[in-house]
Amino acid sequence: MPWTAFDARNQLYNESTSTSQLEPWNGPGGQPPSFVIDAIDNIESKVALLAYCHANSLPVISSMGAGCKSDPTRVFIGDISASTDDPLSRSTRRRLRLKGVKSGIPVVFSAEKTAPGKATLLPLPEDQYARGSVNELGVLPDFRVRILPVLGTMPAVFGLCVANHVMLSLTSYPGHGEYIASKGREKMYEGILAQLQGLEERLARSIFKETESDSESTFDATGLRIPITSDDVGYLIDEVYRGRSVISGLASRLALVRWRRPEGQWVDAQSVPGQKSVRLDLGELVCVTRDEMLRHEKLVLKGDARPEEVYGEEVVGLVERRREEERGFRVQRG
Repeated sequence: MPWTAFDARNQLYNESTSTSQLEPWNGPGGQPPSFVIDAIDNIESKVALLAYCHANSLPVISSMGAGCKSDPTRVFIGDISASTDDPLSRSTRRRLRLKGVKSGIPVVFSAEKTAPGKATLLPLPEDQYARGSVNELGVLPDFRVRILPVLGTMPAVFGLCVANHVMLSLTSYPGHGEYIASKGREKMYEGILAQLQGLEERLARSIFKETESDSESTFDATGLRIPITSDDVGYLIDEVYRGRSVISGLASRLALVRWRRPEGQWVDAQSVPGQKSVRLDLGELVCVTRDEMLRHEKLVLKGDARPEEVYGEEVVGLVERRREEERGFRVQRG
């Protein structure tokens, strides 16, 4: 193909280079990228590239992690919201969601699950820590210091899937794109949000009744506003708590609930008569089942018990780890 031309650039990709690296060929009015292939391991560059392509309607496909994978029959192409069992995919999904991108990006991923005896990272030798902060040992800023062990054939399988997708897409081949669909969990998120709304209304009435000196007074909590959206629900359920109850590990009939009983002035009167809202931060919510939510409401939110008195050290520790992780990503939410 002697007419083929190459514009090879040995450059790192980041948000500041997006326009120059993906601009139309030969400047304005030229040929825009027909397809973008993301095969980046660095999470910051990966998310920046996918977010840019999504925002600018550039066709893109992303290769997720092949590390520690060994079964080629478990490699799939699907929407990024459907990707599972891959730390790189989960991290990418979570960061993209913070940028408002929940779906619409095809990815190649492996649904192979970890198991005892399969490849994992070995502990980092002490002499590596002695050389300095682990985060500073990378060759380039923001790049991972350690890479998961990779079976040599698996990246090739991922690459073939990517190449196949691009060729079928560019030629509009019949049946192309009929891959694993997105999770379609919006209705579930809306149901969990409505459930949380009802819980906050019940809690407001209960606490107001406890603190109000006039026993005849009542608090109308109907329509109480909460600063949580269905997108926030999806972020917490799928990305922070991995779609499982933090108490039992169950994955069905999920709900969100405050981890601790609210203190101080947590109900705010609004300028519009009859409208009130509650102060509620995403970090205060944990994922549980509906039955666990009702028990937690009775013992902790309306009772006198503290979570540490109701649950074991393992559950309390897991909640703290998940909340700490969420706090780290909160910076990116802006």
